[in-house]
Amino acid sequence: ASFLLLCFRTSLATPLILGLLLQPPLTQLSIITQPNIVLLMADDLGIGDVGCYGNDTIRTPNIDRLAKEGVKLTQHIAAAPLCTPSRAAFLTGRYPLRSGMDAINNYRVIFWNGGSGGLPPNETTFAKILQQQGYSTGLIGKWHQGVNCESRNDHCHHPLNHGFDYFYGMPFTLISDCQPTETPEMDRVFRRKLWVYTQMIGLITLTAALGRLTGLISVRWKMLTCLAGFSLLFFVSWFSSYGFVRYWNCIMMRNHEVTEQPMVTDRTTSLILKESISFIERNKHKPFLLFLSFLHSHTPLLTTEKFLGRSSHGLYGDNVEEMDWMVGQVLDAIDKEGLKNTTLVYFASDHGGWLERQDGNRQLGGWNGIYRGGKAMGGWEGGIRVPGIFRWPGVLPAGTVIDEPTSLMDIYPTVAHLAGGVLPQDRVVDGRDLMPLLRGTVEHSEHEFLFHYCGVHLHAVRWHQKDSGAIWKAHYVTPVFRPLGAGACYDRGFCPCFGEGVTHHDPPLLFDLSRDPSEAKPLSADTEPLFDTVIRKIGRAVEEHRRTLTPVPEQLSLYNAVWKPWLQPCCGTFPFCWCDKEGDN
Repeated sequence: ASFLLLCFRTSLATPLILGLLLQPPLTQLSIITQPNIVLLMADDLGIGDVGCYGNDTIRTPNIDRLAKEGVKLTQHIAAAPLCTPSRAAFLTGRYPLRSGMDAINNYRVIFWNGGSGGLPPNETTFAKILQQQGYSTGLIGKWHQGVNCESRNDHCHHPLNHGFDYFYGMPFTLISDCQPTETPEMDRVFRRKLWVYTQMIGLITLTAALGRLTGLISVRWKMLTCLAGFSLLFFVSWFSSYGFVRYWNCIMMRNHEVTEQPMVTDRTTSLILKESISFIERNKHKPFLLFLSFLHSHTPLLTTEKFLGRSSHGLYGDNVEEMDWMVGQVLDAIDKEGLKNTTLVYFASDHGGWLERQDGNRQLGGWNGIYRGGKAMGGWEGGIRVPGIFRWPGVLPAGTVIDEPTSLMDIYPTVAHLAGGVLPQDRVVDGRDLMPLLRGTVEHSEHEFLFHYCGVHLHAVRWHQKDSGAIWKAHYVTPVFRPLGAGACYDRGFCPCFGEGVTHHDPPLLFDLSRDPSEAKPLSADTEPLFDTVIRKIGRAVEEHRRTLTPVPEQLSLYNAVWKPWLQPCCGTFPFCWCDKEGDN
């Protein structure tokens, strides 16, 4: 009997001992706690601009170190090919047209700090979920999701109304107008037309006045006065906004306070880095979310003297190398505070590089590697395939490369899950939790289909056929490249989403990205036996996807896009908006 009792006790103890021995180390257990989360997002950076993605001439040792110590995604997809809609999708985990943040017109991004469009207050960002879970949440850098709705100080679209405890940076985006020595970038073609119309109206008024004085034309002075008044009103109506872009859009804010108007670009980089490191130091004793939204590498490519001339790719390369240095400084700050093993770091770009951005022979936009197309192109890979890197020592396997389709929208459920939060149940969330894929506990991405929009127009759809490994991509609409044979819309500066500048395909252009990632050889029913089957399958997916869409207010409508003086953030008494509070300090 004693022998049987001993066997029984041994049989109970053995699994217990094995369970304790096989238990993962402490760092593995941190998966169930609340890690710090640092999200690093570049602006307009091409996937081909980074060393670990194949670039051997621009030096990015710190971003490459993240990939070496973590997980690199090779098929990481932005939900839109431009800043405002892509970042709206990133923040909410939803295709931007679900929140009204994709355009039906050519105003495809937020155009003014004094506009009324922006990320709707009823959208729940990942910052809001983490804030509710006790995280300190900070956004440093670019916002570009709007500021006000109805009055100058309602801040309905402001970061602090979307879950961030602290904000320092640009409520808008960096543009060449922010640099007095640069050629204006914002609405350049439209601005030229307004100048021409103003000169024409002025010339007509002057001609009529001279005719009246010389007696050649019989015109009443009352009519001439009205004509002159109309000329003046027309000029003031547009010059009051476009003539002062630097003052209205190129501003810096700390929380709700405007600190620089216009911004002093010489010190912007150092201030953003200083604020980022300070946020980490202030919040090291509790879980924090830091979203560092770089102004690099958007034109006018603000680069400090220390990095000028260092790269072999001119000013653009210098700017990327400086951003990489900033990434290194942030990583060093995390290490210094002993937070490396309890911090998930993520690096990405908001969309592909801007191919058309040139100044004479100087290329001022990014490079998208082997992928066709670039910024503003909703379907081609070059506009939407971006770097995607995760690092969390002890939790994510170092040196891992994942070729599965993933999306910037996946960050939303991933960080919400890690924080112990719950996703909103009253709306569709398009992102998927990436942790099982990143940790290697599942083999495939949860995404079967990804829908590629240009504005509100569906340009392409990707189908991941998991059983075969094929990644089919059907293009319904593609931009017309100019000049013919070029790889971008050099005649326009941006490729359009609709109208004369696009081609509609019926049947769609079909590619298998697993065999042809550059989208160089479209398949047909003659060359691909599965052509009709694939097109039908994707067509049914589009129908199902469209049934999930509901009408919402258009945040980028013409009315919301135009500048409204009563909504303009101002650090003085409008219209005398000027201050430099950083300089005063």
